[in-house]
Amino acid sequence: MTRSIARIVRAEETLEGAGFRVRRPFPTRAMDNFDPFLLLDEMGPMELAPGEAKGAPDHPHRGFETVSYVLDGRMQHADSAGHAGTIGPGDVQWMTAGRGVVHSEMPDRELALRGGRMHGFQLWVNLPQRDKMMAPRYQEIPAAQIPEGRSDDGKVRVRVIAGESLGARAVIETQTPIFYLHAKLEPGAVLAQPAARTWNTFAYVVSGTGRFGDDARGATQGDAVFFAPDGDELRIESPPGGALLEVLILGGVPLGEPIARYGPFVMNTRTELLQAVEDYQAGRMGEIRQGP
Repeated sequence: MTRSIARIVRAEETLEGAGFRVRRPFPTRAMDNFDPFLLLDEMGPMELAPGEAKGAPDHPHRGFETVSYVLDGRMQHADSAGHAGTIGPGDVQWMTAGRGVVHSEMPDRELALRGGRMHGFQLWVNLPQRDKMMAPRYQEIPAAQIPEGRSDDGKVRVRVIAGESLGARAVIETQTPIFYLHAKLEPGAVLAQPAARTWNTFAYVVSGTGRFGDDARGATQGDAVFFAPDGDELRIESPPGGALLEVLILGGVPLGEPIARYGPFVMNTRTELLQAVEDYQAGRMGEIRQGP
């Protein structure tokens, strides 16, 4: 049974990090979170002049996961555990902050110096109470290792970051059941993505215009489409005669746990939240000794 559409939310523009502009469908005044997802930011697409690129200097995280997905440009990152690297077009970094880490994400030197195109996404995924104080870990997957599924007619291609679609299964391991898909549909194509009724699911339109759900609701670039939990299939259509439709499709098992949230800390109780702030201020999450 195909799911209907519960609501469509227009992403709002806001500033993040050192002052770079993002489009954010949630959290906003219209929607706080979408269990187990806490935030989705789209960075760009934008053409940056030399010296214009900005990032997110040293900042802490505890109690959730951050997923960075780059489409254009290159970002350098480093953390208080001594981990550092660079992610570029098509690459994914899935960081499980767990009990706490100080992290930095900045444009690479070439992008900062010469400018260029920047486009990417950051997703925050909540951790269940049992995992909030786990040891931090990283999964960095280069573009060439991200599986891609294709429809029989070749009109739909899906990069499978988490979960599975069109016969392709992700290489990333998640703490709770999640799918994270990047789909491209040629005009006239239809994708029917299985999704358990108990999962919360939504799609974000990266480019083009599409029709969603059993009633073919229209949505365009910058819209987040939230599906109702009344079916076991998500239907997405690229109308004939239009342009390529590009969407992110996400789903996950809701945790159903209380959320205590303050900036980069997401715990279950206010007491745990205050402890996170105290631990960070006391230096117990460490510091980045060598910048990216």
